[in-house]
Amino acid sequence: MRTNGSRREFLKLAAGAAAGGVGVSLVPRCLSAAGPGDKATAGGCGDWPFFALCMDVHDTKRRNLSQQAEMLKKLGYSGAGHLWLGKVAERIETLDAAGLTLWQIYMRLNVAQGAKQTYDPKLKEVLPLLKSRPTMLALLVNGGKPSDQAGDPRAVELIREIADLARPFGVKLALYPHVGHWLEKVSDGVRLAKKVDRPNVGVMFNLCHFLKTNDEKDIRLELVKAGSRLMAVTINGSPTGAQVRAGKGKWTAPLDEGDFDMGGLLATLKAVGYKGPVGLQCYGQRSDAAEHLARSMATWRKLRASVAGK
Repeated sequence: MRTNGSRREFLKLAAGAAAGGVGVSLVPRCLSAAGPGDKATAGGCGDWPFFALCMDVHDTKRRNLSQQAEMLKKLGYSGAGHLWLGKVAERIETLDAAGLTLWQIYMRLNVAQGAKQTYDPKLKEVLPLLKSRPTMLALLVNGGKPSDQAGDPRAVELIREIADLARPFGVKLALYPHVGHWLEKVSDGVRLAKKVDRPNVGVMFNLCHFLKTNDEKDIRLELVKAGSRLMAVTINGSPTGAQVRAGKGKWTAPLDEGDFDMGGLLATLKAVGYKGPVGLQCYGQRSDAAEHLARSMATWRKLRASVAGK
């Protein structure tokens, strides 16, 4: 971990870069465990750069951000996702030091009428740190009954506000469907992205939340409907959709567990032309993160190799 002095220097450089006053790029070169043309690699520069999210939530080793970055580098991940708007500078600094990428920052939006705080005001401090990076904001939207379109006008207003704040820094917004939230389904995200009508606003596909709210046979149809608005995908080992909706099995698991046809999902992503980042959802893993991340990476490599051969 760097000293507080060096962290202050990093923030100074980041602010200068955002203002166009620094001639040195603070963005790490994207890396892969093998060459960028290797279809079985974790990926950093090619299609489907594979990163981890929520890997720090229940890690029994309680690794700090620097240790997490070194772990991800060792295991072959291209980078990480980051929960909420705290410690973003430290997350960037530690990933940069490891030559990795911050792919997403998750943030909450409350679209309820009269909400005291619609989103974290730290956003205005964070956005300059993201200039010239591929980092996107993954927006979890709550404040009403799931999928209730009565909330659309307020949601559109607020998402446009955030999108317009983010656009000067080249930052995109990916609407994150989350079971039980107002924005619960991929179709909700697509509907809103169309209404928001900003070039930097799109939608995510999150396997665990999709299987709770939709039949898995509809995955291809929903991805086709998302089209070019599909900005990110997250996956995890899982039971079949019917089992998930029945509350059976482990909802989010390492990639080597569960009966869900992950190879079929990746083949579908390939068929619809998706080439963006793929996140490994690690929420709820109550073990040593290095152990389950290593298992998932081994499975990911096999899946990539299989899909590349089709």
